[in-house]
Order: sequence, then C-alpha cells, then structure tokens
Amino acid sequence: MSVHISAKKGEIAKTVLQPGDPLRAKYIADNFLEDVRLVSKTRNIFYFTGLYKGKEISVGASGMGVPSIGIYSYELFTEYDVDTIIRIGTCGGYTTDLNVFDLINVDGAASESTYAKFAWEMEEEIIYHQGKAFDVINETAEELALETKAANIHTSDVFYRKAPGVPEIAQKYNCPAVEMEAFALFANAKHLGKNAATILTVSDIIPTGEEISADQRETALRTMMTLALESGIKL
Repeated sequence: MSVHISAKKGEIAKTVLQPGDPLRAKYIADNFLEDVRLVSKTRNIFYFTGLYKGKEISVGASGMGVPSIGIYSYELFTEYDVDTIIRIGTCGGYTTDLNVFDLINVDGAASESTYAKFAWEMEEEIIYHQGKAFDVINETAEELALETKAANIHTSDVFYRKAPGVPEIAQKYNCPAVEMEAFALFANAKHLGKNAATILTVSDIIPTGEEISADQRETALRTMMTLALESGIKL
C-alpha cells in the first residue's frame, strides 16, 4: 500500500477533491461533508471521507508543486482505485484580462517540468484534462449560474524567478494564469486512463499586484469548493 497515505483500502472514495493545503481539506470536510472521518494524517497531509448530498466524497491535500501532487495523485489512482481527482486551487493571473475571483476550468497545463518526460516518457509541453470531469464541471457551473473560463494555464516549478514578465511557454500556449500542480495530475491521469480536472480561483493579478485579501479568501474559495463538490457527485 501507499507509503504516503495511511488510509486503509476502501476508506477513500472513487472521487477525490485535492486542494494543496491540508487545512483547506479540513475546512471542506468540516463545512461541506456529513459523517466525516479522518482516514489519513501521515506527514500532516489530511485525507477525509464523508458524504455530500448522500454521495461518498474524499478530500485530501496534494501539497505544493509537481513532485508532491505527482506522488499523492498517483497513489490515489493506483493504491486506492480512485477514478476521478479534481484539483481545486488558486492561481496568479498573468494578464489584466483576468480579475480576482475569476474561476478557471483548466483545459490544458503547459509546463517546462520534466515530470511527464521522466515518469511516463511523455514529450509534450502541454497535457490536457483527462476524461469527462472537465465537461461535467462546465455543465454544473451553468446549472449553478457560475461563470467559468476554460483556459490553458502554466504549471511552473518555480514560485520566484529572476526575469520578470510572462515566461515563454505561457506565451506559446496562451496561458493567462500560473499555478504549480495541474501538469503532473493530468500526466498521471493520462498514463493511467483516469479522470482529472482542475478548477482554479484567480487570487492575484501579477502585473498590478491586486490580490484577494485574507478576509475575502474564505468566501471566494467556497464558490470553487461548491462547484467541485456539485460536479463530484455526478462522477
């Protein structure tokens, strides 16, 4: 079994929501799920399983960056027979065409990361969402009267960089925003034939420095969490 997740076989649902932050996973479990049980706390990366509108859903953290989500998503898919992972996170906007609080349903993740190449011999610079989750999220957003943007995003291995401006790969694939995990999630799902999607809330606009305040963040992210949960019960 997994060396990074201590849940027993059968304790993790077929659909998993994956925020980066363990405390955000706990927030979702505490505020949205019923009959919740903590099924893993190895390395303080919490995984919870409970019911949302009667359907079993798990939520657990991915940690930060491609290597971390690469490990956790792979073990969920292979050791726990998870069918679908929906990453929920925040991103920084490269352009003022985006606004803080915007929701992005990620089409493809472009990256300079070597993860897919050395893990699965995939040479692509961009890997797309896998399976039906992307379409279900779009349909659910329409039902909830939520506006989402379908877009490519840049998955970066670095948070700080010497050169300012939009990196070349983000320009090449028309990526209006940047985050740090989706590329590895999509690569794992592609290799294993699983469903994977990513919903992002724009938390800051890099050119202007505008950002969601700490007080606004909880309300803003609840919208994304609701969209992910409502989509998850259909998968």
